[in-house]
Amino acid sequence: MKKLIYNIIITLFAIKITFLFSLFPAISLEKTYKAKDLSNYLSGVISLNENDYERSYKFLKNINGLEKDHYTFSQIYLYSLINLDKFTDAFRYSRKLEQNQINNFESDLIVGIYHLKNKKPFLAKKYLLRNYQRKNLDPIQKLLSILILQWSNLEDLSYRDSIVKLEKIDIRFENIKKIQKSFLNCYFDKASTSKVFFDLVNDKSANFNRYNFFFANYLNNKNKSLEYDKAIKVALRKTPRNLLINQLKLDVERDENLKNIFDCQNNLHVMAELFYLVSNALSSQKFYSVSNFYINLAKFLNPDFISYNILFAENLNFIENTNEAKKIYNKLKNYGDIYHWFANKEIANIYINTDRQQEGIKLLKQSFNKLLKPNIYQKLEFADYLKNNNKHNDAIKLYTLILQEIDITHPIYPEVTDGRGISFEQIGKWDKAEKDFMNSLKANPNQAYVLNYLAYSWIEKNINFEKSLIMLKKANNLRKNDPYITDSLGWVFYKLKDFEKAKIHVQKAVRLMPADPIVNDHFGDILWMNNKKIQARYYWNYVLTLKETKDNMRKNIIKKLVSGP
Repeated sequence: MKKLIYNIIITLFAIKITFLFSLFPAISLEKTYKAKDLSNYLSGVISLNENDYERSYKFLKNINGLEKDHYTFSQIYLYSLINLDKFTDAFRYSRKLEQNQINNFESDLIVGIYHLKNKKPFLAKKYLLRNYQRKNLDPIQKLLSILILQWSNLEDLSYRDSIVKLEKIDIRFENIKKIQKSFLNCYFDKASTSKVFFDLVNDKSANFNRYNFFFANYLNNKNKSLEYDKAIKVALRKTPRNLLINQLKLDVERDENLKNIFDCQNNLHVMAELFYLVSNALSSQKFYSVSNFYINLAKFLNPDFISYNILFAENLNFIENTNEAKKIYNKLKNYGDIYHWFANKEIANIYINTDRQQEGIKLLKQSFNKLLKPNIYQKLEFADYLKNNNKHNDAIKLYTLILQEIDITHPIYPEVTDGRGISFEQIGKWDKAEKDFMNSLKANPNQAYVLNYLAYSWIEKNINFEKSLIMLKKANNLRKNDPYITDSLGWVFYKLKDFEKAKIHVQKAVRLMPADPIVNDHFGDILWMNNKKIQARYYWNYVLTLKETKDNMRKNIIKKLVSGP
């Protein structure tokens, strides 16, 4: 999904955003403003750059008049307000900018959509049109200015006129145009709507899986039960873990109110989805503050589309604002079984990442036990969680239950057997682990990491070197520049006493993963065997300085420093 438009977020946009958060322009303010104002401004910029919106707002709200002389101040302040859901404050501040004739793209956009939300389209168009007429917009702003203005004007346009306007958009946004065409068909209630949605979700030029939800939702709203059932089955076959589709299916089956409300004949809902799409793309490029700005606009326009909160929480997680992310996940728990399980998984991961492993395991175990009828994907997710947190015996039991429900042709069979194999290997049951790895590769021979895991395990047991070499070459071709696979390939050459080839690969692995103890230890051994003993000792000593180095490795390295491997 994120690949739909991020390739057009060109360097110009990145430079513009970097400049927006740059501290350099503020230096010229020293002569004009009080030291306290300058200090608040710098602190506000730094806080926003660190995605701390509360602190940014705290500093910036105390400054009066700075936007008159420093253009970017108002943009930064608006980002802080919107990312804190302070829409009324943002609207009032944007109107203040207009009164002082220093309004900008963001302020006019905020005022425009605020008026649209409050059913004042005539007032909204003034601001949206002004954005449309602006020069020097970045590609994202240009796209938004065109489409948001068009959706605000649809009552004055025919379907044909709307499509003609859509086709004039830059060819770089071809995928966006396909999505918008589907929504336009739905908005005008065209007989071709089902076909257009069907063509979109089956388009192979990009990943349009998200739009399976909008297709199924449209069919459900039109009471086309048979077509809806077919669309849901196809969607779940393609993306069985899709939250939107799974929750929609559950809501319809239970005859409950839908947890994600979307009406493609409501132009605000379509605009919200456009903001989501832009936000998603920006998030993939790590422009989290700008991404959050647009996802909060989406939430403002359609607060009943609960799924928008997931991207916002993900962004907060990426910027390590885990307390705010947890608040959102806790709210999501109230919106159905699918979201309840998903939210608890994410909270459990936060616990794990903050060294609260037992709390995470306890929470997810309780959540799993509350599921009335967990499906195989939920079972797999919980089994993987147990495995990743060293609860291997419990993981093995759950993997085994899953394997009793599926056969080798099931899409998750390779994943389940691989997971169980890792747990068997970790508790010392190698014969069972090896069998699972082989079964996983039998079902899907092109799993680079399974090939690597099995081959490296053989190497460590000093068996099957030639077979391991073949498997690792294949894995390396499947995942070029993966440091773990590159290291394994070098290590099998070491075991085969081809020390020159071993050096080539492990040296590359060191460059890819310079702080990994095992890779550096391997490189030290290889350098020693290539008669580079001083360099070898350098790498071994370096491994001793790494916190991740285990005690048994330390003891072994201390011996090697004296007499070599």
